[in-house]
Amino acid sequence: MSTGPLDPLQRRRALAQLADGTVDVLVVGGGVVGAGAALDAATRGLTVGIVEQGDWAGGTSSRSSRLAHGGLRYLEHGEFGLVHEALAERGLLLERLAPHLVRPVRFVFPLTKGWERPYVGAGVALYDVLARFGAGGGTLPGHRHLTRRAALRMFPALDPGALVGALTFFDAQIDDARHTLATVRTAVAHGALAASRVQVTGFRRDGDRVVGVQGWDRLAKTPVALSARTVVAATGVWGARTRTLLDGDTGGTVVTPSKGVHLVVPRRAIDGQTALIARTSTSVLFLLPWGANWLVGTTDTIWHGSLDVDQSGVEVDRRDVDFLLTEANRWLRTPLTHEDVVGVYAGLRPLVTDADVQDTTKVSREHVVSRLAPGLVSVAGGKYTTYRVMASDVVDAAVAELPEMRRPGPSRTAGVPLVGAEGFPRLWEDRHRLTATHRLPLPVIEHLLRRHGDQTTRVLALLDEAPELAEPVVEGAAYLAAEIVHAAAEEGPLTVDDVMNRRTRLGTEVPDGARPAATAVAELMAGPLGWDRVELRRQVAAYQERPPAWGDRTDGVEHEPSA
Repeated sequence: MSTGPLDPLQRRRALAQLADGTVDVLVVGGGVVGAGAALDAATRGLTVGIVEQGDWAGGTSSRSSRLAHGGLRYLEHGEFGLVHEALAERGLLLERLAPHLVRPVRFVFPLTKGWERPYVGAGVALYDVLARFGAGGGTLPGHRHLTRRAALRMFPALDPGALVGALTFFDAQIDDARHTLATVRTAVAHGALAASRVQVTGFRRDGDRVVGVQGWDRLAKTPVALSARTVVAATGVWGARTRTLLDGDTGGTVVTPSKGVHLVVPRRAIDGQTALIARTSTSVLFLLPWGANWLVGTTDTIWHGSLDVDQSGVEVDRRDVDFLLTEANRWLRTPLTHEDVVGVYAGLRPLVTDADVQDTTKVSREHVVSRLAPGLVSVAGGKYTTYRVMASDVVDAAVAELPEMRRPGPSRTAGVPLVGAEGFPRLWEDRHRLTATHRLPLPVIEHLLRRHGDQTTRVLALLDEAPELAEPVVEGAAYLAAEIVHAAAEEGPLTVDDVMNRRTRLGTEVPDGARPAATAVAELMAGPLGWDRVELRRQVAAYQERPPAWGDRTDGVEHEPSA
């Protein structure tokens, strides 16, 4: 199987083929659900195209809590089916689909009152049972009860006066942006035609039936017309905009954007060996170890702002930061301050709600598949971990729109490893030999394997040819210059921002968005992407002129006070 490389030539060829023919399924939306739908349809033997208005995973799918989890708090809402479904998918991701991008993580759940131990303990025990019942693999160790002293040994940063004991259990972390990218590449490897930076501006009609889309190539600045037997809209928080393109029809499923904010703080700021989950006044707090940093999240508030093409308008204001710091500091011996925050990011969850919803913290993460018009189906809602189920369901609906002779069998993606997965276990076992062969420290090899899987050999080949590419792009950060060259050659970035915030996380893991590194990153990208000096300078300026990630702005949302 091809490794599904993405580059400007592949993009031009994909658009040319899409413009010249008619595919069975055209997916609109390059987040994880759209990517999953393209892969699902392609592995069923259908001809497939997928277009995305920004970068792959450029919206919600690169701005999550980076957890592949069942959602412990949904048990309290009685959503046992959703939790079980998500835990089964967690198992598949860990063991078969993306073991290089998904890893187990231990959580501590602090308890503040004695009566919480049986109550929370019963919920975590049920969580463990649901993970084992019918899961696709990846069974994790069961939960344990901890005394206060044992909890403090495991998470020394905890304030001893904030808890009477704790529970510990396992879940999993996922590199969401790279996972979505791997899903797109795997779809391409199975024949899908993929093009980012293509914005849909309308639907092509034959009578009442949708037979394709009108679009705008944002790179070439030219219109495109793409034909399809059926169209799948996996546009997330942009679902209402998609419906308005149907002659202004705004009926159907209501998608309410919920804003989720995360802070990035250095590992030295919190002394802990595990992740932490705790209740907040409205939802839950996560303290998640992530490389050299911690992720602190998340908020869950209705977003009333605009929805621009690249979601860069989802601002983080001071109240978001204050809210998360306050909630985190309820548990910490040494409080976090604004000076500890090296980066922030915010995303919008596409929640299926009633039209008059006022509080998204209790809204179900179930998904809904709708037939918007003959030849056009959509999927909305859901949670990142269940993307594959959502994709399968919407492709089932799309298949029903096809002529009977063209209808394939059911989904096959439960058995399809993503790009990077297949050779990862062998390379991971062989990582000590790789350190000797390539004269790199073990942490560097492990970093590459956890990000690229078996594609690490391609990054190492670059290093063998040009040893100077073994230097970090930013001193103190883990990302190597060779990873930037590899990204530009095979992973489809079209801007410096694509590399800074999705192919790597330099944009949030380095103070000031790593702006001083923009020139070095652009120079590494220029060769594979064919940029001249004018384009290189334009790219650097576009990144460096972005507004700061957060400040004294307000978004009109009143956060609940801390408990």
